[in-house]
Amino acid sequence: MIPSLLIGAAVLAPPVPPSVASAEPAPELNALFRRTDGWLGADGAFSVRVTDQRTLWLFSDTWVGSIRDGKRRPEAMVNNSIGVQVGHGKEAKVTFAIARGKDGKPSTLFVPPDGTGWFWLFGGYCASGRLQVFLPRLEKTGAAGAFGFRGVDLWLGTVANPGDDPTAWQITYAKVPFAEYGQDRTRSWGSAVLRVGDQVYIYGYEEKPGRPFAARRLLVARAPADKLADFDTWQFLGQAGTWTADVKKAVPQIEALGTEFSVHWLSERKQYVLVYTELGLSDRIVGRFASHPHGPWSDAVLLYRCPEMKQNPKVFTYAGKAHPHLATNDTELVLSYAVNSFELAPVINDAELYWPQFVRVRLK
Repeated sequence: MIPSLLIGAAVLAPPVPPSVASAEPAPELNALFRRTDGWLGADGAFSVRVTDQRTLWLFSDTWVGSIRDGKRRPEAMVNNSIGVQVGHGKEAKVTFAIARGKDGKPSTLFVPPDGTGWFWLFGGYCASGRLQVFLPRLEKTGAAGAFGFRGVDLWLGTVANPGDDPTAWQITYAKVPFAEYGQDRTRSWGSAVLRVGDQVYIYGYEEKPGRPFAARRLLVARAPADKLADFDTWQFLGQAGTWTADVKKAVPQIEALGTEFSVHWLSERKQYVLVYTELGLSDRIVGRFASHPHGPWSDAVLLYRCPEMKQNPKVFTYAGKAHPHLATNDTELVLSYAVNSFELAPVINDAELYWPQFVRVRLK
């Protein structure tokens, strides 16, 4: 059961969630992101709407090269890249920006200031003509396989000129003081960002050792809408629905969360929806619903079951989230997820892997 949330003297309860009328792949959206030269697929796939006609796609690990005879011929894998979508529906076009070093080889767009480790791209936010992106920094652990990395710290990148070509972006960096990546606890922010009125809500997660993945829980913070980078203005959802300036008093909600997710408003239903891959890595994309941006959240509703993990035991799916700018109305959720392999060779030899996969879910 999901607990109610006490705010002052009022007790808030989660709303009754909708059910799913249908959930089908969206091949026309998949096709927007397929290429045979240059950008050859990536994971992450956060979207940030800049204007009515322009949306930025924030990708993490990205293949660059060519595809021939159904196989990738990689030139490089870079740790982040940007897609630029212009238009909607049948008129939509997506181009991709990959940085190039002085030697002409593919490079990353967002680079740690001290050159140590690498950044993946998480939630993004536009305000006052600037783009701000949360940047978890990772480093290698030396372990074999697909998960030989660990989190180090968290940064906020601010782009002064997001309307320009991403390879010409002017980026400044600030370390987020509220993140923690230790043996006793992981606390991270920027898994989703949402503006509500004059506030911006920052969503993150807390994970403690002992029960990996299942113990990953939701955290919520907020700040004035135009002061995301002013960390002194941040407040955290604490006990009994109160807000506190002390991150140590932040109270987690729900369980089995992923590290990547989305939160947005469904105006017709008058509910917020939180979308994520259950446990972070599974075939289940689920949604929880709330009447307020900070919860409380309903029980999880299964939105879509990704077929790839049953078809191939070497494959896993993750990074489920919603993209409201792609939906035709508020009874529809457009989801994306990533498909990867526990081994490197299948991703190179099977060019059907490692693209954003899109699904249309109709609610009732």
